[in-house]
Amino acid sequence: MSIHVWRQAQTQSTINNFYEEDMNIFKPRRNARGNSDGVFRMEFPIMQWFIACLYKIFGNHLLITRLFMFVTGLVTVIGIYRLLDELFNQPVLSAIGAWAFNFSPGFYYYTINPLPDNFALCFSVWGLVFFFMWYKQNKLFRLLISSLLLSIGTLSKLPFIIYYIVPVTYFIDKMIRNGVHRKDILSLCAAISFSLLPITWYLMVIPQWNGNVIVHGMLNNQDSVAKLFDYYQHNLISTLPEILIGYGSVIFFLAGFYFLVKNKAYQNPKFLPLAALGVMAIVYYLFEANAIARVHDYYLFPFYPILFILVAYGAFQFYTGTSKFKRYLTYLLLLAIPVSCYLRMQGRWNNDSPGFNKDLLTYKTELQNAVPKDALVIAGNDDSQFVMFYYIDKKGWGFDNDQLTPEMLRTMIDQGAQYLYSDSEKINNNLELSPYFDALVLQKGSFRIYSLKKTI
Repeated sequence: MSIHVWRQAQTQSTINNFYEEDMNIFKPRRNARGNSDGVFRMEFPIMQWFIACLYKIFGNHLLITRLFMFVTGLVTVIGIYRLLDELFNQPVLSAIGAWAFNFSPGFYYYTINPLPDNFALCFSVWGLVFFFMWYKQNKLFRLLISSLLLSIGTLSKLPFIIYYIVPVTYFIDKMIRNGVHRKDILSLCAAISFSLLPITWYLMVIPQWNGNVIVHGMLNNQDSVAKLFDYYQHNLISTLPEILIGYGSVIFFLAGFYFLVKNKAYQNPKFLPLAALGVMAIVYYLFEANAIARVHDYYLFPFYPILFILVAYGAFQFYTGTSKFKRYLTYLLLLAIPVSCYLRMQGRWNNDSPGFNKDLLTYKTELQNAVPKDALVIAGNDDSQFVMFYYIDKKGWGFDNDQLTPEMLRTMIDQGAQYLYSDSEKINNNLELSPYFDALVLQKGSFRIYSLKKTI
């Protein structure tokens, strides 16, 4: 329920369809499919497929998805700790950073939700960990593991391809400083070797993403300049401090910038690759600003490591400084971080305001059991094309905004539609459509289910 339930419903439906229909990882399927096979390729569904494998072992239980996502989140928290440890070798700093990250309001909310962004973030963070482990010990297998993990992160969610800028920047900088050497070229090739996997996948599937604003981003922008600046302002003064960082960490975040300059941390060789990642994250945001708008905060997951490196660094400088006030302030803010996180996000789990027609949640079981599971249905209104089909657990055709004409209905019936699920009074009482209604199967709340007949 709550914000972005459509994306969660999409992901969970893919999991269910792997489990129920076909475990071919190259054929993820959607429910809004008409009478087709429903194959719908977006990100490479490695996370969805793996959860479906667990369903094959333990059965179809949503709790398995929740636990899988929660454990993924915990592994990401550990990854943030290890990343900070590799960068700074200060256990207190690493612990502070992991603690603050764990209670990032956005991360806190999404980490039990079926989103591939969680999975991508986890593998990408660990990809950085292994890169900086290689930086210390210069063992080739660590570089290969880093590339593999970054590859899985990118396969799971395309924007995480920007993480490859870290090894690329490091080796290019090294070649500029020290000259081009065969060993460095081979190391760079190893660091990006597995990137061929996501590149191949997305080159294959992106041409199928017709009408997806993500593909063209600002190159096909339809929003006014005023609206774009509204997006920029909202994400800067609301999403960033309120959702991504959390109010309890804002002072640490700002202090991180200050101490980077004061301590000349930018002279550290590790700074440039991470700065490059920060720049790439900003470029990514600017390119997708019209798609992210004011609502798609989970699109900003690639920012997390950079944000909490700054948070951890700023907090540690406060903690280790000579000022007792700053130390006590650090204690106070660390205690406030989980409290402010909870207060900000807990309202999202509200049965009375689930983010869609409440009757879907209230009467889910009745709506699912009213007709055979394998029956093809027409369902609306649902502008997402995912939420209603997920809750009624059916496949077929979707409509929105009361856009269901007699011609459309007749065509769908001819193609195999057997029932109509509708929460639209306009559709239910449409005299031009009613001749196609055979019988009222069920009425629950705002929903009516009609069996359909082929001829009038």
